[in-house]
Amino acid sequence: MKEFTAYIYDVVSSTIRPVRIKIENGIFTEVAPITVNEETLVDVKGLLLPGFIDSHIHIESSMVSPAQFAKIAVRYGTTSVVCDPHEIANVLGIEGIEAMIENANAVPFNFYFTAPSCVPATSFETSGAILDSSDVEYLLKKDEIVALGEMMNFPGVINGDEEVLKKLELAKKYEKPIDGHAPLLSREDLDKYIAHGISTDHECSNVLEALEKKIKGMKIMVRDGSSAMDMEGLFNIDEGKLLIENPDALGRIFKDIFERKIYSPIFDFIVSDDKHPNDLINGHLDLSIKKAVNLGIDILKAIDMVTINPAYHYNLNCGIIREGRQADFIIVDSIYDCNVLKTYVGGECVFDGENVLFDVPEIEASNSINASKKLPSDFDVHYDGDECEVNVIVCSDGDLLTKKATAKLYVKDGIVQPDIFQDVLKISVVERYGGNTVSNAFIRGFGLKKGAIASSVAHDSHNIIVVGYSSDMMAKAVNQIIDDKGGIAVVSEDFSDSLPLPIAGLMSNEDVYDVAHKLGVLHQMTNALGCELQSPFMTMAFMALLVIPSIKISDKGLFDGDSFEFIDVIKN
Repeated sequence: MKEFTAYIYDVVSSTIRPVRIKIENGIFTEVAPITVNEETLVDVKGLLLPGFIDSHIHIESSMVSPAQFAKIAVRYGTTSVVCDPHEIANVLGIEGIEAMIENANAVPFNFYFTAPSCVPATSFETSGAILDSSDVEYLLKKDEIVALGEMMNFPGVINGDEEVLKKLELAKKYEKPIDGHAPLLSREDLDKYIAHGISTDHECSNVLEALEKKIKGMKIMVRDGSSAMDMEGLFNIDEGKLLIENPDALGRIFKDIFERKIYSPIFDFIVSDDKHPNDLINGHLDLSIKKAVNLGIDILKAIDMVTINPAYHYNLNCGIIREGRQADFIIVDSIYDCNVLKTYVGGECVFDGENVLFDVPEIEASNSINASKKLPSDFDVHYDGDECEVNVIVCSDGDLLTKKATAKLYVKDGIVQPDIFQDVLKISVVERYGGNTVSNAFIRGFGLKKGAIASSVAHDSHNIIVVGYSSDMMAKAVNQIIDDKGGIAVVSEDFSDSLPLPIAGLMSNEDVYDVAHKLGVLHQMTNALGCELQSPFMTMAFMALLVIPSIKISDKGLFDGDSFEFIDVIKN
């Protein structure tokens, strides 16, 4: 048994008070108030908070195994995550999910999983596996599974797809919450979506969207990831005032909330969704809390968003310093600065302020890239004429949403040419599961002046995606990925390098600092090629996610996310 006295932040009563704490078998057995005076000082220097909970994250996006993720996360006060393993599920199916769970269970950290609901995300792409309702039921029976993962197929929900509805009913049968994914969904379609018991959404990109979903009963996740950084827009007081001034806007209902900057009734959780290793080495939810405070959120409410709120929603036995709860807590210097001094999981110190106090096992990796080497001609778009008008994907930094545009491009020897002056480059997706098909289109926003970048991380089916100026460089980049059995590659006439990701083409067994260093090198190389995006590889990965509007690309072609159908690359 451990016994000590300390000041705690009690997330239930929103108070800071001195208590005597007893811990036995990893559980708080006593949290009793005490009186502090000159003769009875507390034992712990600093303030105890519940360990932080990231209630929506894809571990695969960290590019390291769950165990390696835990090793970096505890440094910043995170002791629990609710993770959706649909990335590895799209590649390896249930086998991949169970490998993640096995690796996660080997370290002192709380990995709670959700059962992926959309593998593949749509029928308009090729994945390595398909999880039907019977597979979902198999997963929902597992103790490690606490929810049904984000329901990205909102058209299927709205239109009553039989298989989609079966999965939703299974989650209700096993009394597990259902996570949502409904970017820009509104009015009657949103009503139909919510009516099936879908309770959260992490795709809100503006205040009005969040307000409508909150009013209709959803819990709102504020995403602060590596590619999608929605916090600034959602906590934007000026935008809130504009909504209030519009008498027809939903925002007028929350006039008092915006004028007094009391945001907590609207927003429930702070989440990462996707976090790259070069961001993780600098911080996790601790940084998101500080950002929220800088944007006007009360510090206590920000802490609630990563402790008690997710604990209650997902029925987790953590997130609160109370008797009967798992003894996961952190020591911070003060409630205002919230710098993590030590981290405890199950009452045991796992980070002492300098060192992480546990070792990590590896995941056995097997080659999941089944693709033949590519020729430059595989990446050509053909047209009979001197010039043509093409549909263009327009991407922007820090936003998963894309815009539709067109561009007039010259044709040379029957091949449509990219145009660096218009920042119109080639983008292609190479099927990696044995079909060897290639789809080609055009994109604006990367700014490359030469060379190419490629990756086997391409949400959610994770075929190989490549962006470049020349077909020759694109072929070399893709072939490097094939040689590495998955990963990220940058090539040009002057230099080339790659980061192998042999675990399903998504993750590495290496330490997160080593992965982050190599990723940093690749970022510098990409920048030298003219790209100014903060997270070019993550941005590129989301160009294949068809369920995010407005225009994306899969291995089967260019896809209009608004009409949910393929469109021609060359406009007629």
